[in-house]
Amino acid sequence: MELKFILEAVLFSAQKPLSPAELRDVLADAAEHAEEETAKAFRKVKLDDLITALEQLAKEHQQARRSYRLVCVAGSWQFVSQSEYAPWLKALVGEKVRPPRLSQPALETLAIIAYRQPLTRAEIEQIRGVSVDGVMQTLLERGLIEQVGRAEVAGRPMTYGTTALFLEYFGLRSLGELPAADELRRVPVQRPEPLLTVGPGLATAPPQLTLDDAKDGRAGGPGQKLEAESQKPATGEQKAAPDVARGDDALRAPRSGLRTS
Repeated sequence: MELKFILEAVLFSAQKPLSPAELRDVLADAAEHAEEETAKAFRKVKLDDLITALEQLAKEHQQARRSYRLVCVAGSWQFVSQSEYAPWLKALVGEKVRPPRLSQPALETLAIIAYRQPLTRAEIEQIRGVSVDGVMQTLLERGLIEQVGRAEVAGRPMTYGTTALFLEYFGLRSLGELPAADELRRVPVQRPEPLLTVGPGLATAPPQLTLDDAKDGRAGGPGQKLEAESQKPATGEQKAAPDVARGDDALRAPRSGLRTS
């Protein structure tokens, strides 16, 4: 028995699209509980072999020009009917109520996210040049985008990316099947400076105080204290310091009033 025909039977009976990993789990479960030796032979099918069998099966159905075909959408495989048979299928099951079509601003925003993800709301507005609050809320409610993390910049704003439903909505196997849009990818976006983390307890590194800043009084805090101390009148040993630092000549020349031999 060939692997591709087992997968064909499973997908025909499945109530939802199945990923290669889910199909492999079905094969392993059947091998564990079935008494037939043929089922046990597919206990440990490699994922690459399973995907190859699916692609071969899809090609055979396409070449046979049947009323249905095997497709992979958002990483999961399923049988779907050909679009030219839609009138008869609508008469059989009725026409589903679809959500309203996306507006042009929503499509533009969705395209930016799809090609540049992950990115923040502010970065999207930089590219579009307008506020996207309402459009983003619509895309989130429709399940086409989602929050995928936080940017490593001041404020840690949310970043957004597309969902598996986005791929299903546009009939894409993966983001790699998006049409070429080099111009959109080249649009410059000015990103804030990343955070300078110095430890788990500090969000950013404080400005560093140099010795020159402290002497010149250019920095606040400790610098002001050092400047104030430098302006105090010298006493004791501090008064004698200038006489010592007169240079080599002062050290070598005899002082007046002293006898020399």
